[in-house]
Amino acid sequence: MRDKYSFIESLLFPYTRLNKKILNVKLRQKTVLITGASFGIGEALAYKLAETHTCLILVGRTTSKLNLVKEVILKGGGKAEVYSADLRNSNELDGLIAFIKARKEGIDIFVNNAGKSIRRSIENSLDRYHDFTRTMAINYNAPVQLTLALIPILKRNRGHIINISAINVLLAPAPKWAAYQASKAAFDNWFRCAAPELNARKVATTTIYLPLVRTRMIEPTETYKNMPSMKPEHVARIICKSIITRKRTYKPWWLIFGELASIVLRPLWEILITKQIEKEQIVSGN
Repeated sequence: MRDKYSFIESLLFPYTRLNKKILNVKLRQKTVLITGASFGIGEALAYKLAETHTCLILVGRTTSKLNLVKEVILKGGGKAEVYSADLRNSNELDGLIAFIKARKEGIDIFVNNAGKSIRRSIENSLDRYHDFTRTMAINYNAPVQLTLALIPILKRNRGHIINISAINVLLAPAPKWAAYQASKAAFDNWFRCAAPELNARKVATTTIYLPLVRTRMIEPTETYKNMPSMKPEHVARIICKSIITRKRTYKPWWLIFGELASIVLRPLWEILITKQIEKEQIVSGN
């Protein structure tokens, strides 16, 4: 993957300034739970928060990689614990919840980062219902169950829940993304419904709506290779700034135009995209 931003990317994703002194104060004697911490955004966030010497609980499926991340953090003087779990597995999710509840300190910040992306047409999904159940399991069922379990702890600590979402849920639905977009939208709506109740109980809620991010999740999609995308390290700074500000949402500055277009131009979009799919079917002979 590319190491630097192109000119267009620099315009789309302006640098996020972060006051490390304030962040250190905010995180003093705090515990942060990060799901999906083995790779990508979760890994980058773990390294960034390790600089504050807060206690990190890193959750992911790949035990060897989790331990490697932990080793790097400990060598740098940070604090980290790891818990290996596939959050789609109810027994493993129950184990994680029991592990957290058993901790005397509890947690103060929950970063819901674990997720699954899939791009596949409905025609190619006819015998793949498991694509939908697996995607819903990690993007909706697991964070709902985990959040419900953590609410009493977060209420006691006046904590903070940060949901890593995607701009897709705020835009017109796109073909081939039925499983992913539906699952992300489901939790986004659940979280928005729960937010006022949580806020009234002094639990802060933040949703970070992200564009394309350079992680291994996007690698299987060929069309993404030359598209503008954000670096995981940049996302980590955005999350850290959200910990400081406790603002309810983060959106790229240009997303408002996409949201307006999704409303005003949606009928035209649906006509054009249908025609495009018809052309593709003719070319492929399906």
